[in-house]
Amino acid sequence: MRRPLIATGFALALTAALPARAACDVKGAQIEEGIAAKKELQADANAQTVRDLRTLRDAAIVLETYKFPGECEVLLGIAKSLLANPDKTIVQGGDTDEDEAESLVEARKPKAKAPLDEKTPAAKAPAAKPD
Repeated sequence: MRRPLIATGFALALTAALPARAACDVKGAQIEEGIAAKKELQADANAQTVRDLRTLRDAAIVLETYKFPGECEVLLGIAKSLLANPDKTIVQGGDTDEDEAESLVEARKPKAKAPLDEKTPAAKAPAAKPD
């Protein structure tokens, strides 16, 4: 009986002695500093790439806030790898089709729910015919 308690106590002491896993270090990733340092990213034609890198950084901040340090680190790793090779990032950049871009912008907008007193045509039941 005494031996399991001692082992448990030792395990707890060892756990307390080990450094806690550091939270995702978004600031330490220096995404913004990297963007400023890369002259390729300063060109107007590469504004979308810069926006994408900042979006990834912002998403990492959200993941860190909601206590997902592993996912945050993965996302920062992706952003850093894209930032490390801006020429390749720019070449493999996203679609520039304006219709596609408009549909993505529309998909990002929150959708308002229809008021409860208004029924949609699909929700209305057809009138019963007398026999």
